[in-house]
Amino acid sequence: MGTCFTRCHSNLTVLENPPDSELPELQESVIVSLHNYPSFEHTELSMHMGERLFIISDDGDFMMVRSTTTGRDSYIPTNYTAKVSCRWLFTGISRYKAEELLKHPHNQTGTFLIRESETNRDSHSLSILRRMNSSDVNPVKHYRISHLPNGWVYISPGLTFPSLHHLVEHYSESTDGLCCQLTGPCFIQGLDNPREARPVPVTVRRPTVNWKEISRSVILRRKRTQSDNSLVSEGLREAISSYLQMTEGSDHSWDT
Repeated sequence: MGTCFTRCHSNLTVLENPPDSELPELQESVIVSLHNYPSFEHTELSMHMGERLFIISDDGDFMMVRSTTTGRDSYIPTNYTAKVSCRWLFTGISRYKAEELLKHPHNQTGTFLIRESETNRDSHSLSILRRMNSSDVNPVKHYRISHLPNGWVYISPGLTFPSLHHLVEHYSESTDGLCCQLTGPCFIQGLDNPREARPVPVTVRRPTVNWKEISRSVILRRKRTQSDNSLVSEGLREAISSYLQMTEGSDHSWDT
């Protein structure tokens, strides 16, 4: 059996998993900070949210970690961190924290991570950043990834994959119903090279007519000759002329 995704139009037929040798190799897992620490005002930070941490010792509920950005050691609760494997699979992270991490300025549209679902223990969630404009209150979209009994996964029931790796591969090549195509995993400071932040594109409609250069006589001209290259259309002239006739006697100034 190949490693490509499978489209099925039945009632989720259970398929066989491919041999382990066909699955992509897992990358070494890393630990990422979920908080700025310490969080007190006017205190120099020893670690920053979204950065890679090195574990010095682990006592279960607490661990001693070293920051890759400040070089300082901190003794912190274990739940201040998340484990990241395959570069995009986050363990021990909430929906809210996923949104915080994805909103980092180094992340661009299509940046994503996969996390354990908070509402369904047998599911994962795909969180994707989609920056439309600077006024977006929450540019992060979430999709539930469901699991079949044999371990296959899907977002849409008609499109199943043998693993999360295959799901990511597919949606990196096609949106296929998602808000946008996956472009890369969430930025981790101390692990990734900083990505140059791209400004959100703003559409500006420029006026095609400079009204300051158009006199009243041009607007009220009834007929256009072949040599008339005015930017004011005949329909617009008629509309403005009709309006002026209806409001005759009022003072209209076209030179502003």
